[in-house]
Amino acid sequence: MDKSKQPFRKSKRSFRRRLPPIGSGDQINYRNMSLISRFISEQGKILSRRVNRLTLKQQRLITIAIKQARILSLLPFLNNEKQFERVESIPRTTGPRTRNK
Repeated sequence: MDKSKQPFRKSKRSFRRRLPPIGSGDQINYRNMSLISRFISEQGKILSRRVNRLTLKQQRLITIAIKQARILSLLPFLNNEKQFERVESIPRTTGPRTRNK
């Protein structure tokens, strides 16, 4: 059979199944910081369900646990460390202000 007349075939790739990020023994709880911190970005945002590879029920429980941990000050609401760094301070005025009449 000619290559141009062959029907289109999908390539047979073997996909390696990823292990679920939450094991059966892990409890989704606001006190379980090692588990919760896996589902937060560097900026402190909650990662999406597609990125986390969680079920809908697991994602809801993770979201609630993260929000409870934030309220109890176990997690920061924002993780912007650059916000608190100061570059050289530039004086705003060169001298005392005077009013012009």
